[in-house]
Amino acid sequence: MTEQDPISVPHADGSNNLFDWLTGMRAENPVWQEGNGPYHVFRYDDVQQVISDPKVFSNDTSRVMPHVKPLTEGHINAMDPPEHGKLRRLVNQAFTPQTVDKLETRITAVTNELLAEIGSERFDLIDALTYPLPVIVISELLGIPASDRDLFRKWADRFMNLSRPRSEKDIVANFQAATREMDEYLLAHCRQRRGDPKNDLISKLATAEVEGERLTDDEVVKFAGILFLTGHLTTTLLIGNAVQCLDDNPETYAELRADRSLIPSAVEEVLRFRSPFTTVSRVTVTDVEVGGRLIPANRMVTPWVISANHDDAHFPDAGRFVIRRTPNRHVAFGRGGHFCVGAPLARLEARVALNALLDTFTELRVDRDADIAYHARGMYGAKNLPVVARRA
Repeated sequence: MTEQDPISVPHADGSNNLFDWLTGMRAENPVWQEGNGPYHVFRYDDVQQVISDPKVFSNDTSRVMPHVKPLTEGHINAMDPPEHGKLRRLVNQAFTPQTVDKLETRITAVTNELLAEIGSERFDLIDALTYPLPVIVISELLGIPASDRDLFRKWADRFMNLSRPRSEKDIVANFQAATREMDEYLLAHCRQRRGDPKNDLISKLATAEVEGERLTDDEVVKFAGILFLTGHLTTTLLIGNAVQCLDDNPETYAELRADRSLIPSAVEEVLRFRSPFTTVSRVTVTDVEVGGRLIPANRMVTPWVISANHDDAHFPDAGRFVIRRTPNRHVAFGRGGHFCVGAPLARLEARVALNALLDTFTELRVDRDADIAYHARGMYGAKNLPVVARRA
């Protein structure tokens, strides 16, 4: 493979095609420009450089795509310092580790309730557990009725199935059409909490102050929306990916059943091996050298976090799933100021879910005779996951 060869990015379809492609790119094209478009970065050290230095690599894609400004303005994931720091401090007041830790009992109860409803040894794990669990948890955390979860699934599916835009205007129009109902729903809850705060995350977001400033309604809605959309999807993918990792390595299922203290380490290895999100996006603020290649200012850069997590220079025998791997400094949740605010919740939900699955089933395997659909580029995980299970 050379710079002149035509290169196409494979989908994360659950096979080894993506991993094989990433191995080749790290070796031969560690910094590669896709036509006249974005520069892709594949090695761990280079990915770290891109995601850890906001002075050189901006999160605000409207710098080079001004037409998306209506979508990115006030959005925490599209902000740079110092504005990002202020908003993050406000969000951190409402989304503390203590808030997450208090959820373990409820997460355990919801998980057990969902597993108890399974009436067959053949079922779809996404429908039965990995989708409803995080939706119920995030709904209750935000303070909105979990009974509306069918609405959330409709909105999430609409967002995930956005049609390919025909023009720059279509990008904004399609996104706004996909999220309009959800935004209006969250805005109504935000305004209600302004006057009648409760003990929930929307109330905390609506009333939190830093240096006398509060979040605007738009900022509350955008943060609640991204927490719902990416928060539930991250956990859905993470638990599904964990089951697929265990299915590919059946000896580890028995190992985890015998020693539950290994579950936190196993979750970290799933995050490394099958990272829920394959890439993130940045924009160069100045000309900068990455991996020995000069990237001009005002260019999109796509750091492949899943590729960084498979870099043998940092993870010996990176192609193997090793639940006792230590150290395991993966970048599945990013690094620096934009480290995923929902990471503690996703980890907790995954640990609780794995414990419950191990308690409930002596055997749990993927039904390889069934068709499995996978998410497209940008995410790594199954949309549906048919399994065969034997209860304990």
